[in-house]
Amino acid sequence: MSVASQATVFVVDDDPAFARSLCWLIESVRLRVEMHPSAQAFLDAFDPARPGCLLLDVRMPGMSGIELQQRLAARGGYHLPIVFVTGHGDVQMAVRAVQAGAFDFVEKPFNDQDLLDRVQRAIAHDAVQRERARDREALRALFDALTPREREVLDLVVQGQSNKAVANALGISAKTIEFHRARLMDKLHARSVTDLVKLAVRHREEA
Repeated sequence: MSVASQATVFVVDDDPAFARSLCWLIESVRLRVEMHPSAQAFLDAFDPARPGCLLLDVRMPGMSGIELQQRLAARGGYHLPIVFVTGHGDVQMAVRAVQAGAFDFVEKPFNDQDLLDRVQRAIAHDAVQRERARDREALRALFDALTPREREVLDLVVQGQSNKAVANALGISAKTIEFHRARLMDKLHARSVTDLVKLAVRHREEA
């Protein structure tokens, strides 16, 4: 089952009638939806492992939507893409929120299809980001499994040094270097030295 198919749209709004109408609209296109009456209620139930997007009012009693965005950002790591729903007087605030990392904002009154399109884009964005995070984690696990000697060999191979040069640098035989290179190729699922170099560069950039 794909991440997008497991997505939930989290609606956070203190106006029950408006929140219900949003939920009905979202459910009309067969998306899962979960309603929270306040930012704090959402935060209390928040599970970063659940995919989807956050449909969030800008102004609410207690913790505002902007404050919730800041709280989520302060936790670090990846969090749900936020689509702010805003009245005319909140547009500048919503623009600042997008500049601070929110995915999008929709101005009231909005076109139903436009809102749904933005929600679908946010869900697709979330799925892509989660897939990339899984790939980074898998790559990190492969490199974590390397021995200190294999790391030394890899560093020199990435620099473009030959087996003989690597052997001289490490004070071991060229045959031993060939063994370590074969182990590196196997452990990192690399089909060529080029693949090995690309993986090492990617791992370094994402570390």
